[in-house]
Amino acid sequence: MIGWLNVVSLVLGLVAWILPVVNLMRYKKNAHNNWFVLSIMSISACAISLYFQIFYHYHLVKSKDWTALMDTMGAVVFAAEVLLIITIILNVITLIVYRDSNTLKLKRDI
Repeated sequence: MIGWLNVVSLVLGLVAWILPVVNLMRYKKNAHNNWFVLSIMSISACAISLYFQIFYHYHLVKSKDWTALMDTMGAVVFAAEVLLIITIILNVITLIVYRDSNTLKLKRDI
């Protein structure tokens, strides 16, 4: 059961990257109705993915598997940094793109 935490964490990390890309691809099709919900889901998937990694390492500490902790900690920290930075960058790009489109839409309405 505990071994699945890493797999689910990886899948959620991929979901955190795919959702903003889907948002950006939908922008060209003028589908602007729920971009904010997909961005929130992306950030949530990233947070849950990081939580699963923390929980997995908590399990390793409880079972006193110090060699597993020492072997994997560097890679986990690097992967968490990459996941967080890319998720933030993709969602900021989505925010900028959709914010500009909403500004243009408001200007046309006036």
